[in-house]
Amino acid sequence: MGSVNKVLLVGNLGRDIELRYTSGGTAVGNLGLATTDVWTDKNGQRQEKTEWHRVVLWGKTAETLQEYLLKGRQIYVEGRLQTRQWDDRDGNKRYTTEIRADRVVLLGGRGSEGRASGPGRFNESGDVSSQPGPSEQSGPPDSVPELTEDDIPF
Repeated sequence: MGSVNKVLLVGNLGRDIELRYTSGGTAVGNLGLATTDVWTDKNGQRQEKTEWHRVVLWGKTAETLQEYLLKGRQIYVEGRLQTRQWDDRDGNKRYTTEIRADRVVLLGGRGSEGRASGPGRFNESGDVSSQPGPSEQSGPPDSVPELTEDDIPF
C-alpha cells in the first residue's frame, strides 16, 4: 500500500494573499490561515485554541484568486504538506512546513466589506471546479467561529 499526504482545512485568512513571482515568472501566493478548535473543559468552561497554517498557492490559481483571498475571508483548502529547506544569512539550515494547496473553495463572504462575495471553487490550474464545494453540500462547519480583528496576529 502507498502513502497518503492530504490536508483539508476550513479557516479564516489572517491577511490578504501575498502574491510574488519566481525568477521564471511563476506566480506564488502565500496565505496565513487560522483554524479554531472550541470545546468545553471539565469545569464546563468554554475553551478555544487557534492554529495558524501557512498555505501556498502556485501559478494561475494564485493569480486568479488574488482579488478574493482577503483578510477575514473563510476558505476551504485541499492540499498536501511540504517541507522546504534553505540556508539563512548565517549559514544555518532553516525549515518550514506548509500546505501546498491543490484546491481552494471560497466560503461565505466578508460581510458587506471587501470585494469578495459568494462561493467559488478553484483547482490548481486556476479553473473553476464543477464539483460542489463543502459550502454547497452541508454548509460551513459550526466549529469554525468568525474571527475578529483582535484574533488575528498580523
